[in-house]
Amino acid sequence: MDSHPGDTAKNYITVIPVEYPRSRVYPQPPEYMVEPYNDYLRERTHDDYVSSDYKLNPEAQYEDRGRLYTVSKRFEREKPHLSTSYLDREREWEKSLNSHAAACQDPGLPVSKENAINTNLEMQMSESHHNEMNPVQPLSICVFLMSRVVIHMELEDGANATAQDLLQCVLQEEQLALPRLAASMFSLWMSSSILELQLKPYHKPYEIRQKWRVLTNKYSTASDARLLRDEPVLSFQRNVFFSRRAEERIKDQKLLDLLYEEAKYNILEGRYPCEVSHYIMLGGIQARIELGPYIPQVHTTQFFREQQNKFLPAHVSRSSWSWLRISGKNSPEVRLLEQFKRIPSSTPSRKLVRKYLEFCWSLPYYGAAFFQGQVEQPVRDLTSLITHQDISVLVAINAQGVYVIDNVQCTLLLGLKYEELSWDFAKPSQEDNPDCLPCLFLQFMVLENGTRVSKILQVFSKQAPMMDTLISVFVEELKQRTAYVEESERPLYDTSTDSDDTQVPLTMVSRREQPQSCLSNKLSKLTLATFDEDGRCIGQMGSWSFSY
Repeated sequence: MDSHPGDTAKNYITVIPVEYPRSRVYPQPPEYMVEPYNDYLRERTHDDYVSSDYKLNPEAQYEDRGRLYTVSKRFEREKPHLSTSYLDREREWEKSLNSHAAACQDPGLPVSKENAINTNLEMQMSESHHNEMNPVQPLSICVFLMSRVVIHMELEDGANATAQDLLQCVLQEEQLALPRLAASMFSLWMSSSILELQLKPYHKPYEIRQKWRVLTNKYSTASDARLLRDEPVLSFQRNVFFSRRAEERIKDQKLLDLLYEEAKYNILEGRYPCEVSHYIMLGGIQARIELGPYIPQVHTTQFFREQQNKFLPAHVSRSSWSWLRISGKNSPEVRLLEQFKRIPSSTPSRKLVRKYLEFCWSLPYYGAAFFQGQVEQPVRDLTSLITHQDISVLVAINAQGVYVIDNVQCTLLLGLKYEELSWDFAKPSQEDNPDCLPCLFLQFMVLENGTRVSKILQVFSKQAPMMDTLISVFVEELKQRTAYVEESERPLYDTSTDSDDTQVPLTMVSRREQPQSCLSNKLSKLTLATFDEDGRCIGQMGSWSFSY
């Protein structure tokens, strides 16, 4: 197929099937925090966020909102080693790209095949074609779908091709035959194990790749050695702004298959915390889709013991009996086999794909953008004071709320809908100290010993500005939508109903189970500050420090 971002350029696109494994790699708040949806928010609509230029004044980035407290100096205790994150603070990224272009000494490197296999995505750019004296040069680019398909493009003047140009090339590929709706459902992402960005239509992927080292230096705490090894890839993934409700109405099987592959990736990577029984159920569905009907001579316990890493997250597939190469009665492979056998051989794959997605749609953090961060662990005794380290977390942000996930244990630590939280962003107390991190504050109300108090969690991350921006965009959209809802109608985001939807498992999981244990908040694992309704600090843990 021929496609071209320019008028006279001749470009060639090849669709390549590939096989590669996954990588593992509340009431009126006190005035010391920001009131939910109050006037301090920058007036940023969805369109502004997607299409505006990144030209943020550095001073405005850390605007003073008149807090009544000061944040204590915070030093990073452990470099987080997480798998993803996303997006940028409004108008800041382009400023970073332009201001650091001359200083960036890390030229675009061809992506190694090994790295592409390990990340399940790849972007391959031919550096040999790049010549600053001649801006029009052919460029080889690979866009990876989550469904083991690579779109290989040979583009004239590919260095100047925008994300919108490349997206159109993918959408117009005849062998994919994607419907028009895909243009709003999916976007191009530049991703690595350190940083994950959804590209705006006017962004030029080649330029962003050239300046990737600048971005990872600014928005991550990775070591220099890890930054040198980091290879971003270009992928075709779900648009974080696409409505989940609109997604649930989709009937086109090609679109559902793409959504299934992305949801499966997030399940297997542990980014969507679930009960073990739910992971087993989803693994059985996946096995039935990929392996076909149950064959007793082939699909044995030994088969699933050897293959369980393909169907279960690492933290579930680990078994105390695995080193003996025997399977206990409740071992993951035995339970996976039993789930696989229960699915009728006559069930079509399309129904299984939808069943898999229906469960994922019920998860509160489905479709979220992920950011890397760390939170302080509570100090329980003298030993933990000496040995304890911060918890590496993923902060998942979608249109429903904010969710803090333990990236090692793959459990939800804190989940808050926008109606339940206030938030704020703070600059480092020592801006010249690279180990003193920006932070995002999350405030929420709880009942403690019969008294209503507010708790504040502090998330440390260089990506906190991006979190703040995305939260602001979703809150502004929420305000605009609820403004049109009449009092007699059900609000678009009804907390109680949505909570019920996300807590109740779908069919093939017993409704007598209590999934709340997975989706409930685990405040005992977090270092929190406590305030009464008058804004006085009545309890603090860890390194919290306040002045009034």
